[in-house]
Amino acid sequence: MARILIVDDSAVSRKKLRMILEAAKHEIIGEAGDGFEGLQKYEELIPDLVTMDITMPKVDGITGLKDILKLNPTARVVMVTALGKGSTILEALDAGAKNYITKPFSEDTVIHTIAKALE
Repeated sequence: MARILIVDDSAVSRKKLRMILEAAKHEIIGEAGDGFEGLQKYEELIPDLVTMDITMPKVDGITGLKDILKLNPTARVVMVTALGKGSTILEALDAGAKNYITKPFSEDTVIHTIAKALE
C-alpha cells in the first residue's frame, strides 16, 4: 500500500485520516500542520501521496500544493476542504491536485478517493 503524508492544521482531522488510512493498510510516514512544514516533510520523506488541507495558517494548502509540484511535478496530492469551498477546490485541481475530499469525510469516501489518486 501507499506511504502517505498528512498535512492539516487540525490534529483531530489528522488523527481521523490516520485511523482511516491505516485501517486500509496504508502507512502514514509523517504529519505536518501547514503547507511550509508539509513541503519540508515531503522533501525529507518522499511520500507516495499527500493529503493537504486547504485552509491552514502560515502557508495554505494551495501554496503548499504548488510548492510540492515545483519540487516534483508528478507528486500525488489530494486536497481536503470544508464544504462550500467550490472555487478553491477548482483552483486546487487546476494547479495539479489529483482529487479532493470534503469535510466532514466518511471512511468510504477517503478510501475511494485515495485509491483513485494512486491509480
